[in-house]
Amino acid sequence: MTFHPRHLLLPALIALGLATPAAATDTVKLRYLASQGGLAAHELAAELGYFDGTGITLENVGYAQGGPASLIALASGDVEIGSAATSAVLNSIIGGNDFVAAYPSNGINDEVQSTFYVLEDSPIKGIKDIVGKSIAVNTLGAHLDYTIREALHSVDLPTDAANQIVVPGPQLEQVLRSKQVDIAAFGYWQTTFEGAALKNGGLRAIFDDTDVLGDIAGGFVVLRRDFIQQHPEASKIFVEQSARALDYAREHPEETKKILAKALGERGENADIAQYFRGYGVRAGGLPVERDIQFWIDVLVREGKLKQGQLAAKDILFTADAKPASN
Repeated sequence: MTFHPRHLLLPALIALGLATPAAATDTVKLRYLASQGGLAAHELAAELGYFDGTGITLENVGYAQGGPASLIALASGDVEIGSAATSAVLNSIIGGNDFVAAYPSNGINDEVQSTFYVLEDSPIKGIKDIVGKSIAVNTLGAHLDYTIREALHSVDLPTDAANQIVVPGPQLEQVLRSKQVDIAAFGYWQTTFEGAALKNGGLRAIFDDTDVLGDIAGGFVVLRRDFIQQHPEASKIFVEQSARALDYAREHPEETKKILAKALGERGENADIAQYFRGYGVRAGGLPVERDIQFWIDVLVREGKLKQGQLAAKDILFTADAKPASN
């Protein structure tokens, strides 16, 4: 069953004209890579019928093993939609890809965040204790990687003082309980796996990314700038309706869990973990602010990967005209 709760729209969305999206001037198929255990806001929007009659269709062409892999597929033209941590998006742009941050895929706040867990009897108590320890993360060069770097920097330790080991989300609990790693990092997009692990008991949180980064977008759904220029109306509808789905998830968490369970079941994943979904953590309206990008620009300037003024948040965030970046 596909849910079509159009009668539940927020008055603010109706005022913005999002209740009845205009049709794109052409028919556009957007391919994407799914994330295990989760549902992107554009997938939720499709399930809710938000793209019906717009000329936009979505096609799942497989799974991404992490944000950087998603961006590689986007750069190569294998997909039209990418998704990655903000730091990974910026590194990809620095590397020469002309990408646009379309909308925040997730955010971190008091309700939704990435959390670093140890076993209850572990001697590790806080950030200073992670030096030399092994930490399971879903991928390198993305949100958890940079959160660990920032955490170490915040206590005046070398940013490479911990050992990061790549572990797929469904295996995080297993590698921690079997003591193959000292710490398991459950990303803000992996609250379903986190919830299942906590239900089994015996884990203790040592810190989360809001302790280090504050309230901020964790990552972005990304489009190529040339795609936006070729399909400006479709791109605008895609962003608006995906943001609308983010608002729907915040206002209707139980209905969203049902949709997630259905989607996971159809993909052959464990539908039971949908009960642990805590939301997307994105501010009302589903759209970013400049700090979401600028924070990481400043980090990359500090690390010497960017020159001061080389990139500006306003050049990376989505606008309907998608003019070339100034970098």
